[in-house]
Amino acid sequence: MTTVLIADDQTLQRFGFRMLLESQDDMTVLGEAANGSEAVRMTAELNPDVVLMDVRMPGLDGIEATRRITAAGDRTRVLILTTFDLDEYAYSGLRAGASGFLVKDAQPEELLAGIRAVATGDAVVAPSLTRRLLDAYVHHLPSGTPQDTDRGAQGKPGQDPRLSALTEREREILTVVGRGWTNTEIAARLHLAESTVKTHVGRILAKTNSRDRVQAVILAYDAGLVHPS
Repeated sequence: MTTVLIADDQTLQRFGFRMLLESQDDMTVLGEAANGSEAVRMTAELNPDVVLMDVRMPGLDGIEATRRITAAGDRTRVLILTTFDLDEYAYSGLRAGASGFLVKDAQPEELLAGIRAVATGDAVVAPSLTRRLLDAYVHHLPSGTPQDTDRGAQGKPGQDPRLSALTEREREILTVVGRGWTNTEIAARLHLAESTVKTHVGRILAKTNSRDRVQAVILAYDAGLVHPS
């Protein structure tokens, strides 16, 4: 059973989500939060599998709430809801530790599939959409972000300390993951079995402490392995 916390400041929106989720045999709603502070508090108390997080909420917004929830290190994953498919807030949400994002008017089956994917540890954003999102909004990063500061004393791409434990092959695969390649594409282009690619990706996530593939893509950007096109 997948447990969900709904965080949205619109009562009707929360009601609609609850009705949809509770119509499913494999989902249950543990609670509803009307703002970011409530979402953080209720997540700590209820420990849901997934928080369905609206970005724009009064007081503590969804981005900061996501950052606090993921920083706690618990198993809860966050699925960001945005108004537009390339809302700049979506990028901030992914950087804050969200496992993906969906538009608020997504079809019910898309929303349910997204929640199930996030609950099992997958990222909701497809690789191509991840690349498009990051390309669009990496330019909006303020100075002093990891992309500017985490490249080591010499300022060279790839010197991020989070990469130090990776083998050359793992670094190579992280680079192409950052370019939006799927596991199938990586296997074909690097002449590897797809199962081998999955193993490498799993090790990359573990070694770099990345929650999912989306976070690995952001790391590839931060470390200078990949640049906006």
